[in-house]
Amino acid sequence: MQKAQSAFEAYSKIDKNKRAFFLTEIANQIEKKRALLVPLAMEESHLPEARLQGELTRTVNQLKMFAALVEEGSWVEAAIDKGNEDRKPLPKPDTRKMLLPIGPVVVFGASNFPFAFSTAGGDTASALAAGVSVVVKMHPGHPETSKLVFDAMKEAVKIAEMPEFTVQHLNEGSFAAGKALVKHPATAGVGFTGSFNGGRTLMNYAFEREKPIPVFAEMSSINPVVLYPEYLSLNAKETAKKLSSSITLGMGQFCTNPGLLLAIDGDGLEDFIREVTYDIEQSRPQPMLHEGIAENYVNAVSKIKSAGNVEIIADAGKNYTDKPETPLLAKISATNFLQNEYLKEEIFGPYSLLVVCKDKDELKQY
Repeated sequence: MQKAQSAFEAYSKIDKNKRAFFLTEIANQIEKKRALLVPLAMEESHLPEARLQGELTRTVNQLKMFAALVEEGSWVEAAIDKGNEDRKPLPKPDTRKMLLPIGPVVVFGASNFPFAFSTAGGDTASALAAGVSVVVKMHPGHPETSKLVFDAMKEAVKIAEMPEFTVQHLNEGSFAAGKALVKHPATAGVGFTGSFNGGRTLMNYAFEREKPIPVFAEMSSINPVVLYPEYLSLNAKETAKKLSSSITLGMGQFCTNPGLLLAIDGDGLEDFIREVTYDIEQSRPQPMLHEGIAENYVNAVSKIKSAGNVEIIADAGKNYTDKPETPLLAKISATNFLQNEYLKEEIFGPYSLLVVCKDKDELKQY
């Protein structure tokens, strides 16, 4: 962080055009390593090639987009309010303002987006565009991918003649390292994409400091979806396909996964259950991002299966007994759901819970 502070003092003063060239060069160097990066990310994250090819393109375009924004310049929000010495009863002072870089930023790599939300992802690109140095804490789920992306960034630092420690890479996955980074006096901000508990922990560290700092966190959500009988009676099959596809997309490892379905008992619900059960049980399980996520998912699902009053209505594991992490849909009554707090917690993976309410009044109790 001391190196980051030293680099920040020089980097924050660099001309915007040179900074834009630097961001563009990072994109170019990453693109040059595409043939190495995608297979490596496939091996570490178990994500398919097409998905990673698209994500890498997105990452390159993000960097170029921020480069264009830096050159355009309006993001500094410069404003001049000219003074007026003749104003009565008191002269009006000359007031000028603009946005300035705040200091070194720590970026925590995401598990489910090894390119777009990790080492050279959106948080890093926006921080560099703003004129601050960055320390990236790699995600333990794809350490070699992260290191190879950082190698591309180091090459861009040399070509663009940026300060040596403008970007640094911490190959350390411990919670203690994350805490130390956030609490270090030189740290001026944090970028995070990940779990709710992880994000809240980092926010607490930031607030506990003598001088609190901002934490820009995109955290997980259980994403409740409400299904009304008036709609299901007309669209049961179509809705089942949409929701089952979303639940199983990327093995449920997207922030948009609908982890909770709230339905009112009535016309269309049984048709919906029949269709969504079929769709989920026909889905093909894939390896999850890394062993830790897979283990957490299996443990959470085991807890659901052993819970009283919870009915498993769709389990792709019936067809794939050799794979412990499989798509799952459970059902419970609203009365029992309200009595079990742990059922309201997110399960990161291809899982959703259908809560059946008697009427709209019971639905509102949630």
